[in-house]
Amino acid sequence: MDENTNPVMVLDTAECWRLLATQEVGRIVTHVGEVFDIFPVNYVVDGESIVLRTAEGNKLVEMVISGEVLFEADDHTDAEAWSVVLRGKAHRLETEAEIIAAEALPLKPYVPTIKRNFVRIEADSLSGRHFQVGPEPDRHGVQDY
Repeated sequence: MDENTNPVMVLDTAECWRLLATQEVGRIVTHVGEVFDIFPVNYVVDGESIVLRTAEGNKLVEMVISGEVLFEADDHTDAEAWSVVLRGKAHRLETEAEIIAAEALPLKPYVPTIKRNFVRIEADSLSGRHFQVGPEPDRHGVQDY
C-alpha cells in the first residue's frame, strides 16, 4: 500500500450483501430496555435479509420483544479485512409457508441441539468497510494536513 492509497473504503449495499453471503457466522446484538446482549449465530443470507435458527431462550426472547437488532459479520486475511453491520428488525417466522421456505435454506445448527425457531432480520440500514492491512504509518515524520 502506498501513502496515497486510502486504507479504508466504504462499501456499497450490493457489496455488503455479497460479503455477508460469504460467511456463516456473525454476531447479533439485542436490547431490552437498557440491557444489551451479544450472541454469536450462524446464519444465511436470503435475498436482502438474514435468516437464523435458535432454540428457546434469552436470544429469541430478546430479539422478539424489541424487534430492533444489530447484526455484524466480518472476515480478514493478512492483507485485507472487512466488516458489515446491519441494523434491522427481527421477527420470528410463524406461518407454515415461512417455516417451509426457511427449512429449505442451507442453514443447519452448528451445535447439535434442537433449534425449532427461525428468525428473519430485515435490514433498515446496511453499512460496511473494507480495510487494507499494513504497518502503522510513521508517526514521527512530516505529516500531511
